[in-house]
Amino acid sequence: MDHFKRIKPLAPLTLLAALGVSCGAQAAGAFAPESKWMSGDWGGTRTELLEKGYDFTLDYVGEVAGNLNGGYNDDKSARYSDQFALGAHLDLEKIFGWHDAEFKLAITERSGRNLSNDRISDPRAGQFSSVQEVWGRGQTWRLTQMWVKQKYFDGALDIKVGRFGEGEDFNSFPCDFQNLAFCGSQVGNWVGGIWYNWPVSQWAMRVKYNITPEFFAQVGVYEQNPSNLETGNGFKLSGSGTKGMILPVELVWSPQVNGLPGEYRLGYYYSTAKADDVYDDVNGQPQALTGAAFKSHSSKHGWWVVAQQQVTTHNGDANRGLSLFANFTVHDKATNVVDNYQQVGIVYKGAFDGRPKDDIGFGVARIHVNDDVKDRAQLLNQQSGIEDYNDAGFVPIQKTEYNAELYYGFHVTNWLTVRPNLQYIKSPGGVDEVDNALVAGLKIQSSF
Repeated sequence: MDHFKRIKPLAPLTLLAALGVSCGAQAAGAFAPESKWMSGDWGGTRTELLEKGYDFTLDYVGEVAGNLNGGYNDDKSARYSDQFALGAHLDLEKIFGWHDAEFKLAITERSGRNLSNDRISDPRAGQFSSVQEVWGRGQTWRLTQMWVKQKYFDGALDIKVGRFGEGEDFNSFPCDFQNLAFCGSQVGNWVGGIWYNWPVSQWAMRVKYNITPEFFAQVGVYEQNPSNLETGNGFKLSGSGTKGMILPVELVWSPQVNGLPGEYRLGYYYSTAKADDVYDDVNGQPQALTGAAFKSHSSKHGWWVVAQQQVTTHNGDANRGLSLFANFTVHDKATNVVDNYQQVGIVYKGAFDGRPKDDIGFGVARIHVNDDVKDRAQLLNQQSGIEDYNDAGFVPIQKTEYNAELYYGFHVTNWLTVRPNLQYIKSPGGVDEVDNALVAGLKIQSSF
């Protein structure tokens, strides 16, 4: 999942252009609705840089969430979280003459607080999804992308090497919704201890081969290093702390169905790092009863299916119409808290003739907790003799969490989209005792 676009001041003349002093009759000025960038075309300098292979970016995502009803703590409140992403994408063929080569750099900064933690979920259990997807992985600066990509054999073979996350290429999915259960690579949301989504990066290599124009296969090798998740390691480049590798493989088919685009992904991941059992101890007995160390497994694995398909046009315009989507992931029951996840939804672009670039989205997701996790919690409560959910020592019983979101995306300008939304969370954290929550949100996406 990339949702980031353009900026870099280069010289006093450029700075003046960025402030709205247009230096060319054809160049869009600052805040021009038709421009791709809030700061405009810098008097034509920006377009000239793009033509020469330099694409500089500064993007912003901000998300507000307020609890209207329900949740663990029903005191009304709101939280705000955001992300800045500064980057550069260089066409190395245009710049240095390196055929079919490119370079990408991105640095991100996240800040703010999350309503899911502060109001929606029982702090003893947490919420599996999040009502503010942009929050997470530490409110800090990070090196999110630093890679080189080279194509061979007229583009058939595509190799990318450097620092990046699995979700850029594998199990990829857009991020227009505000609820995390509908945003980006879902595998990384449910096995986040080994699969690190944006903005975390690690050393990696991805090899893709285009078998036909509509079909490709790809494999990857990613460093599995939990220390990369730590707030103070946002720019860590050494391999210290590496536990193993995560190896994803994926087949991707992008057909035109009745002339309309679709994308279908089938993938599998395998982690070579050791992983603890969620129920058994080293002797195969319930760990909740013995207190011994957890049984260790030599690996961890899972698979996924992603489907997206546009099914209609709007008055013959293929840029408008109804699209369907679905995500399914399945995970190792021996080692993972979430053993399966399902998501389905729709997006309609350009539903109203007066707002042809607006979009409407609706999705429903189910996050199922491994039965062994539930059974272990029940054993812990039996051991302690605590049966009252309201007792601080009670271990919440987690089963299934459901998330739903409805949004309307206002395409305010080509550089600004605002998406008010309503979210409904049933059994946050899979805990039935927590009241179902209704949340109002607002997502802002802008390119400076």
